[in-house]
Amino acid sequence: MFRSLISDPNRGEDVFDKAEDLLDEELRPESPLRHRLTMELEELREMASKQ
Repeated sequence: MFRSLISDPNRGEDVFDKAEDLLDEELRPESPLRHRLTMELEELREMASKQ
């Protein structure tokens, strides 16, 4: 589900919020995967805001 949200070419701030909520719900706070995906999500959010 996370991957499908992020791969949407028309993603807006609401998509980033949904993806962030999904990470919070599905992965433990200490999970290395959660940390990595959170960092990638932040990078994508920054790139989207610059466009």
